[in-house]
Amino acid sequence: MSRATNAPASRQRRKRKLEQAKGFRGARSKLFRQATEAVDRAMKLSTEHRKDKKREYRSLWIVRVSAAAKQNGISYSRLIEGLTKAKVALNRKMLSEIAVHDPKGFTAIVAQAKAGLA
Repeated sequence: MSRATNAPASRQRRKRKLEQAKGFRGARSKLFRQATEAVDRAMKLSTEHRKDKKREYRSLWIVRVSAAAKQNGISYSRLIEGLTKAKVALNRKMLSEIAVHDPKGFTAIVAQAKAGLA
């Protein structure tokens, strides 16, 4: 009896992997083994980088809020502490947007934080 190789499924599997490797340089997009390794690594890194992106944005917001707070005569940590005590529920993303686009509004928020500290 002849050996069955399940050729259609194998071919589809390889074709799918090579399709994912499209755009990679050289053998990484042409040869199945290199393509498999490159795609697996790319998938792993894409997961890590999605997590890293969140961290990078948060640190950007903190830098922006810190710079705006310094201009208003208060440190970042004291600002956050004051806002917490004053029960102002603004996240860092919103604080950073206000600091960039509405400096007068941010000054009012700083005043609330200073009142919360007193």
